[in-house]
Amino acid sequence: MKKNALVFSLVREQSIFMTVVISVLTFLAVLAFGVALSIGTGVSRWNNQWDTFATVQITNPDNVSAVKKIFTDNQDKIESVKEISKSDMERMMAPWISNGAKLNNYLPQMFEIKMKKISDIAPIREQISSKAKFLIHSSALQTSISAGWKLVSITMFVFLLMLISIGVCVSCISRNIAMLHKHELEILNQVGATDNFVAKQMQIIVAKISAVACLIGFVVALPIIGMILSTAHSARVGLLATLSLSFGDMLALFALPIVIVIFSVYITKKTTLKILSGK
Repeated sequence: MKKNALVFSLVREQSIFMTVVISVLTFLAVLAFGVALSIGTGVSRWNNQWDTFATVQITNPDNVSAVKKIFTDNQDKIESVKEISKSDMERMMAPWISNGAKLNNYLPQMFEIKMKKISDIAPIREQISSKAKFLIHSSALQTSISAGWKLVSITMFVFLLMLISIGVCVSCISRNIAMLHKHELEILNQVGATDNFVAKQMQIIVAKISAVACLIGFVVALPIIGMILSTAHSARVGLLATLSLSFGDMLALFALPIVIVIFSVYITKKTTLKILSGK
């Protein structure tokens, strides 16, 4: 009669420890990844929404009529033209001027224009540049956009650190488990079990623990990401107000725990086979 290979299992303390460690690391990884995706989406939308906007500043009053004529002649390229009043400019400049200061004699006449297409900017700028300053909004906001991409880089770096930490922890835990159950592993080898079969037993154990741990970490991290986005939107300040998760971002976020489980199982197999080979 053919003998069945023995299968070992972890003791309760080992399972709890591994579950807690992977849960915490998964929580941090999901949080960092979610924040990185939301900032990336926000920066892209922030950049795109200003691509077709420009400000025209007329410092010489004699050129006002000529600039307005350019606006009229290019109605097929310009979606809207809005004149910024002196009172609006004084209100925007209020934090930088002393009380009672009058800027009417120094402020230029300004128009905010929106093009129908990005390709319409170049010909309009060429016509206006000799008579007034032509400032593209997206170019003026490069500092904010650059800061946003730097934040994405930082959060992605933290995310990668979390993935590396998960790999190191799973490897160390798998090694310790294999050493603690060395006797069981030897018995499995003696009854004819291959190294791959033994590694598979370890993989099944780690997969179950990782699945539970990743679910816990993901469920805890998801509402916190929602709170971060809600707080950013309520601030209604520039780039913060555009932070969000697209449908593709949500799919990537939901796929992350699955990737972590697969990654943990892979690390477990590599570590177990390395131990069994005596390295």
